[in-house]
Amino acid sequence: MKALARHRSHSVAFKRQVAQEFLAGETLHGLAKRHDISRNLIRIWVEKYEAGAFDEDVQSADLLQVYEARIAALERLVGKQALELEFLKGAQRLGPGPTSAPMSVITGPAASPSRRDAV
Repeated sequence: MKALARHRSHSVAFKRQVAQEFLAGETLHGLAKRHDISRNLIRIWVEKYEAGAFDEDVQSADLLQVYEARIAALERLVGKQALELEFLKGAQRLGPGPTSAPMSVITGPAASPSRRDAV
């Protein structure tokens, strides 16, 4: 017995075609063998087809919902970045000016030698 491929993605048009072939009288066994898919998957597709899940209007509405969610997420990101930019502009205006002494990010200003170390 030939092993069926796992985790393949089929187009809605293909699923609709297989469901229509089954409803037109093709057997589950014949369809499964010809298209190399499981009989249970065909049953699921037929149920969805009969429920109207493969209609173009349903697909368009689902796609629109996905796009609207993505747009909302991007709008939130843009808003957050705009706030961060304004914050940084304000910090730049209010922050201290450049110093003439060398400074290290890790240790701060350079230390002055003490007289005790000179001995």
